[in-house]
Parts: sequence; C-alpha cells; structure tokens
Amino acid sequence: MNKSAVRQIIIIIISLAMVFGAYTYTVGGGTVFKGEAAGETVKARVIRITDVKNSNVTGSAGFSLVSFKAQALSGPLRGKTLDVIQEIDRTYAFSPRQVEQNDKILIQANTQGGETVYYFGDYYRIAPLIVLGAIFCLLVIIFSKSQGFKTIVSLGITCLAVFCVLIPAILNDKNIYLWSILVCIFITAVTLSLVSGFGKKSACAMLGCLSGVACAGLITAAMDRFLNMTGLLEEESIYLYNLYPSNPIDMKGIIFAMIIVGALGAVMDVAMSISSSLWEIREKSPRVTPRELMRSGFRIGGDMMGTMANTLVLAYIGSNLTCVLLLISYNANIQQVINREIIIFEILQALAGSLGMLLTLPLTSFICAMIYYGKGKVKSYASDKDEPSAPES
Repeated sequence: MNKSAVRQIIIIIISLAMVFGAYTYTVGGGTVFKGEAAGETVKARVIRITDVKNSNVTGSAGFSLVSFKAQALSGPLRGKTLDVIQEIDRTYAFSPRQVEQNDKILIQANTQGGETVYYFGDYYRIAPLIVLGAIFCLLVIIFSKSQGFKTIVSLGITCLAVFCVLIPAILNDKNIYLWSILVCIFITAVTLSLVSGFGKKSACAMLGCLSGVACAGLITAAMDRFLNMTGLLEEESIYLYNLYPSNPIDMKGIIFAMIIVGALGAVMDVAMSISSSLWEIREKSPRVTPRELMRSGFRIGGDMMGTMANTLVLAYIGSNLTCVLLLISYNANIQQVINREIIIFEILQALAGSLGMLLTLPLTSFICAMIYYGKGKVKSYASDKDEPSAPES
C-alpha cells in the first residue's frame, strides 16, 4: 500500500471520528435519531386483496375500506401473513392509491383492548432509491476509478456531517451560525483533501472556497438588516418554530445555514476548477508571471460564471416551483408575489450564492498567484526577462 492510500485511510478515519465526536457533543442528552415510533412499523408485501367497501359522500365515492393479506418482511413478524386494513379518504387531497398485489408497503400496528390491528401506513419507497444510488456510485467508480471511489467516500462523509452534526446541533439549541460554519469548513477540508490530496492545489482551492462561502454568509447577514425577515417561510418553518415553545429555534439562523450550505457545493466546484486550471498553467508554462496567472484565472472564471450562476438560480427555482406557481395563481399583483418572504428568501439565496461564487473567482486566482510562486521564482523570472537577447545570426 502506497503512502497516498495510507493518507487517504487516515483522513477517512479521522473524519469519521470527528463526526462521531461532534454528534455525541451536540446531541448530549437529546433524542435526535433515537426516538421510537408510536407503534410498531413493519415492512410487508401485499399478497392479495380480500375485500373493498366503498361509502358515498355527497353522491361521490369518498371513502374506501380495503382489506388485504400481507406478508411481513421485517421485524419479529417476518414471514408471517397479516390481515391489514387500508383506509382511503378521497375527500383528502393526498389520499394514496389502493394497494395492489406485490406492492411493498409499510404497515402500522395498533393495539386496542389486547387485540392488534394492522393498518396501511405508506408505500415503501426506499428500495428504488437505494438501487438508483448504487447505479450512480457504480458509474462514478467505473468512469473515474480510484478518484470516483474517493468522491463517493467524501459524499458519504458530507451527508454524515449534515445529518449527524448540523441537524442535531440545530435541534439541541446550539449556535446555528457557529455550527453551520464549522460544518462547511469540515466538508471543504475533507472533500478537497480526499479528492485532491495534500498540496498547494488543494490548499488554494480550500482557501478560495472558504473565502467565497464567507462572502455569501456576510452578504446574508448584511441583507438581514434591510429585508426584515422572520425566517417563517412556509408551514414547515412554523411547525419547527412551535416545536419548542419555551425555547424556539432561531429561524433567521436557519436561513443563514441554508444559504451557506446550499452555496458550498457550487463554490467548492468553482474554487477547485480555478485552482486546478492555474496549477496546470503554472506547471506547463513556468515562465508565466503571477500577474499573468491571476489574469488567466479571471478569464477562466468569467467563462465558468455564466453557467454556474444559472445552475444555482435554476436549482433554487426548480426546487420551489410548486410554491411559486401557487403564489402567482393566488396573487395577480406581481409586487405582492415578489414581496412574499419565501420568494424574497429564494432570491436572496440565489443572489448570495451567486455573489459568493463570483467573489470566489478573483479570490482563488489571487491566492493561487501568491502560493504557486515564491519570491525567488518571481525574481528569477524578472532577471531572465531583463537579459539582452542574443543577436540574430
């Protein structure tokens, strides 16, 4: 095993230890990811439908009671055949479709008077996503080989940092601003060190990325003084705010975390691309001056910015298209639509992220010009340039 592989393994072990330590600290005596469901949840497969009873509400089929047999696929009841009931209320907008044979579902056990009745909970949707994720990982490894494997590992550690550190920190009344910044620093350091290794290239990318994210965070904090935002963007925000009435979560801090974490991926991509491109220029053309190298970074970044800004804006619009359509449908006045807090947040998120990305370009280029060239190399180039050229023969 070579030294590079040993370093990668050490980075992974240290990263996982840090995530576990941070999770233990942030959760403390809390119950994040340790709670239990109100009733037993069992994964099952529908064997056959035994009975369907429909009742009419105001002349239309509004309620159905479906009885079916299902085979338990998990837990102590695994392999057993259970009698399950599905209640379908069609007056409710989000009523599920009627189960069919071989459907994978989740059923809930409800014990009343010593008798256990099993009810349909929801369709089991995790397995198809696992298959799709496995295909993604396989293709990444096939096309990128060892680099692809490191990418998958860094992605896994990133997810652990968000779900096992940032979210528990928020729910356990830690400083949202501090922990979101720490998580961003951790993700940047681990991702770039795993993917690019240790060296000037990854160091420049790391410093450029953190500088750009810091700019996005400062812009968000500065705009908070002018936008008068509450952080209560939608129903989920209100539920979260009312979750702990005596000590409510800082919803403005949630906005800050959403913006800098959302911008981190794109900013890291820009910083790594600029750092890698300028490293190649410096390696292939050693006589290029720091100023020329920095100008090359500006030109490369200018081409990248045109598409990267679209990436951020379209991602934010696409993820909230339903909300935008609903607001426009109910509000004919465009001024009222734009002035809604959730729309203001989406615009702020897109602009702050894009500005963070834009500022990452010159900052990374400047950092590369400073780190890639020492004073000795600059002086050596200047002295070579001042030497008179040989006379033509």
